[in-house]
Amino acid sequence: MKKTVGILILLMMSVCVLRAQTDTLTIDAQAYDPALDTLEVVPDMLDQPADIASRISLFAKGNGAPIDTLDVGDARFQIVLMDDNTWKIIKNISVLEGDDLFTKNWNTRLVNPFRDPLDSIPYRVTIPLIDSVSRFVCPHQGKVFSRFGLRHGRRHQGCDVPYPTGTPVYCAFDGRVRLAERHKGYGNLVIIRHENGLETFYGHLSRIDVTPGQWIHAGDQIGLGGSTGRSSGPHLHFETRYNGFAFDPEWIVDFENGKLRRNAFVLKRSYLSAYSKYVPESIDEEEEIYMTDEQIRAEEERIAKERAAMKYHTIKSGDTLSGLAVKYGTTVSKICNLNPGLKPTTILSLGRKIRVK
Repeated sequence: MKKTVGILILLMMSVCVLRAQTDTLTIDAQAYDPALDTLEVVPDMLDQPADIASRISLFAKGNGAPIDTLDVGDARFQIVLMDDNTWKIIKNISVLEGDDLFTKNWNTRLVNPFRDPLDSIPYRVTIPLIDSVSRFVCPHQGKVFSRFGLRHGRRHQGCDVPYPTGTPVYCAFDGRVRLAERHKGYGNLVIIRHENGLETFYGHLSRIDVTPGQWIHAGDQIGLGGSTGRSSGPHLHFETRYNGFAFDPEWIVDFENGKLRRNAFVLKRSYLSAYSKYVPESIDEEEEIYMTDEQIRAEEERIAKERAAMKYHTIKSGDTLSGLAVKYGTTVSKICNLNPGLKPTTILSLGRKIRVK
């Protein structure tokens, strides 16, 4: 019997080179019982059901039933051999859920449970975004109308994309739901932690369709678009964070085309500042990515100096843009450039904070 199974596996692996399929499913690695020649199979999803779906004979009729698993040197993944001479790479959720990534700083109520200081993060971190078992699905394709950075003197931690109420919102990468509830300015918020160490935020939803602890695939629906929380109209607020620190999502996502900019991302620590925005790709991009630690440190110092030099003014009765330009030794045009959406004809609202330098 063992000799027959060994020959069968060798034959299937040779055919797999021609007929490989890379779709993923979730399976309990401990479900196979050699004594019974059976395999207990979990449906193709990351969620792990309480009951086993079915029992399938080892020598099934060639309809794609799993018959054996092979180790790949990483307990988080396995190769499943199918009875139609194909194979699939699977994620072993029972191992993933015990990983430090999904246990440390895990809190289903706090938006940011991380407490490590910024200087605990290396100057650069290489983050894999997609590979043979992980894919990407753009939460929503569209033109970004409010970008990462400072907005009216306050930090805007992500990107805003127009999103009609009731439109399905999709998970960007495989991961596990950490938070799914209403939260102050975010309104209905879903936070998903991913295997690459990132967390993605989905805010202002009209409905939440997932629960904390749930494992989901890229492309799974997590809710519906809306305008809950601090919102001026229906849109999706999307954030990317590393160790609790937000960086511009446009570094990795081209929202207008609905694609990733690259398969792996080199995150520089300086990107974790609200004053660091995505720079469109250029011929100097490779040099930018592989900056030395000294160059990254110099970049952080430059950002800090610019931040210290910034000045804001809170609008009072009688203030005009021309008057403020004279007061701060600048021009109306420069003030407008420092404040997205501000025009020379804009009526200034009392109490509004604008940047003047």
